Amino acid sequence: MLATLQRIFNRVRRPASESNQEAVWFLTIAGVVGALVGLAAAFLSTTIHWLTEGLHRLSGVIGPGVTYLVPLLVPLGLLAAWWIAQRFSPQAAGGGVPETVQALVVRNGYLATPSIFYKMATTILTLGFGGSAGREGPMVQIGGTIGSSLSRHLGLGEDKVRSLVAAGAGAAIGASFNAPIAGMLFALEVILVSFAVRHMSAVVIASVVAAVTITTLIGSEDTLSASVYELGSPKELLLYAGLAILASIVAVVFIRTYHRTSHTMQDSGWKRPVVFGFAIAGLALVELRLPAAGATSRILGSGEAFVSSLLRLTQSSLVWWAILAIALLKLVASALTHDSGGSGGLFMPTLFVGASLGAAFAQLVGPYWSASALQPGAFALVGMATMFAAVARAPLTAMLIVFELTGARDYGLILPLMLTAAIATFITERFQPDGTYMLELKDRGVNIHRKGEIDLLDTVDVGEVMGRPPLVHQNDTLLSVQERMDSSRSHGFAVVNAKGALCGVITATDVMRSSDKRLFIKGAMTANPITVTPGTHVSDALEKMASLGIGRLPVVSEYNPTECIGMFRREDAITAYHQALGATTDEGTHRTNLKHRTQSGTTHYFDFSIPKGSFAAGKMLRENVWPESSTLVSVSRGVSVIVPQGDTILRPGDVVTAFGTEASRSRIIERLNAGADEPTAEIPFSPAVKAGPTDPAGAAPTDV
Repeated sequence: MLATLQRIFNRVRRPASESNQEAVWFLTIAGVVGALVGLAAAFLSTTIHWLTEGLHRLSGVIGPGVTYLVPLLVPLGLLAAWWIAQRFSPQAAGGGVPETVQALVVRNGYLATPSIFYKMATTILTLGFGGSAGREGPMVQIGGTIGSSLSRHLGLGEDKVRSLVAAGAGAAIGASFNAPIAGMLFALEVILVSFAVRHMSAVVIASVVAAVTITTLIGSEDTLSASVYELGSPKELLLYAGLAILASIVAVVFIRTYHRTSHTMQDSGWKRPVVFGFAIAGLALVELRLPAAGATSRILGSGEAFVSSLLRLTQSSLVWWAILAIALLKLVASALTHDSGGSGGLFMPTLFVGASLGAAFAQLVGPYWSASALQPGAFALVGMATMFAAVARAPLTAMLIVFELTGARDYGLILPLMLTAAIATFITERFQPDGTYMLELKDRGVNIHRKGEIDLLDTVDVGEVMGRPPLVHQNDTLLSVQERMDSSRSHGFAVVNAKGALCGVITATDVMRSSDKRLFIKGAMTANPITVTPGTHVSDALEKMASLGIGRLPVVSEYNPTECIGMFRREDAITAYHQALGATTDEGTHRTNLKHRTQSGTTHYFDFSIPKGSFAAGKMLRENVWPESSTLVSVSRGVSVIVPQGDTILRPGDVVTAFGTEASRSRIIERLNAGADEPTAEIPFSPAVKAGPTDPAGAAPTDV
């Protein structure tokens, strides 16, 4: 099928481009992604349903006294899922959303095609045997992988790969909830972490096609549904505000519980899924003893049936404390499932806890409220959106999901939704700065920073500023590499194999770390390095470098990911900065954008002066040792600005602008002041944007 699509695309690409219709074919591919995601979502949902029903029927056939059989099968499912992930594909474990975001940030959207089938298998085993999680997160990864695979096989560029990965992820949400608009916002708000207009069309088309596909195949009975509610009285907004405060507290507990369980029994191998599985089974057995318990546990599986019942709730046989107990048990069981090594997302558990919290809150305050008749289903609906907004930091997605669940027939609860999502997100960020997805990525060493649509360095591509690729062979010795680094004053080389294909990166740190310099490079290099292409924006390349804490990225061909054609370094970002400033006619606006950009990350521009008597005064730049994680940008001397070279001599009173981390800034200031007659190296941060290096005033920008 992929070969057929590629032949069609290649046949029409040239005339389409000539007639400005290539975008039509790209959107057609986005529609194909949506259809494939819809098929995958229908298969996954149906298979999990059949397996779950089969196990329940088996327990009934064995005898009426075996209600506890299904919970005790949870360890078996988790162990099988863990084994598949360990044996065949590590990407098959986990929630799915962080894996997709990580692929976009550090792998140019690359997600291995075989992981689709392994991810489906681990998700079916995890949820079919009773693991407490949702299928939406895994479907996001499956959808993103479908978009990634299709775009790579069709030879599309990096930016279109990113669009189709996001389109596949958004289509997964659109198919799961029959909510294409929410799917679109989820892709932009959570996956891309950007509302770039250029990605929006593909995401919208894929989400709509996926929702139509799954509805055509299996109907909408498996998706959540809710009654249409109205705001009974404006005074109810006070209650909804109280619910938002309560949801904020629970959201912080939710995030920290997920984070802490991930560090439990990390190196215990197969024992981890077994122990966690029995713990989940124990929680399910406790839940079966709560008031009005049914024949099956409500905290096992995705919990969609229980959430749907809460969303249509008018009168409940469950007392408020029992609903809260179910929510607490679901929270813990979901955290254990997520970190057991199986496959399951936290999308549905978050909605489960939020809906339970809202329904319980309405039942608790209902007898004491006289201004209007409270509807527990309405509070469950708002609580569901509020919890997801606080946990995932996606308030727009949360509001749109709820709006589409009610059939989008009116705006009856739009005011409570907007109020609670805003309050809960604001409060939760004060006590827990990172949402659960971002926190999981930080644990892996990946830091994602939100950025706006306009960025000064978005105007320059890597190909415009990259340097020639310094190449070494993997069978060269470390001693020869060290000699070459000393002679070329370079701190890193790209490593190629016998076929000339990129296979790694070797840095000065890697060489110094090895005690035996006679070893081959391949034993000390970083294999399978993160790469960029010539068309990558400099801002995106810097984001990857800051996220991973590295100083250089190999540049590979758009059409051959193993052909190294350049090297992008931190120094090249400075060239891009000057180039972008010189090309714009509105420097003030762009400097403001850059200020917002760099202040939110781990690196920024900063100023320091050269005190009289310091180690740097009167010496050439090459004679001084500067921290590796910093780069000198310019030297301001009076009204003139000097572009620093190796033979530039620093004088007392010079103001130097550098780009680097806060730690490197502190080390520079400390060293300059150590031997100075009058320690004055530090220039305090000023929120005002000063004149740029190319301005006549000559003042370098401070932290812009």
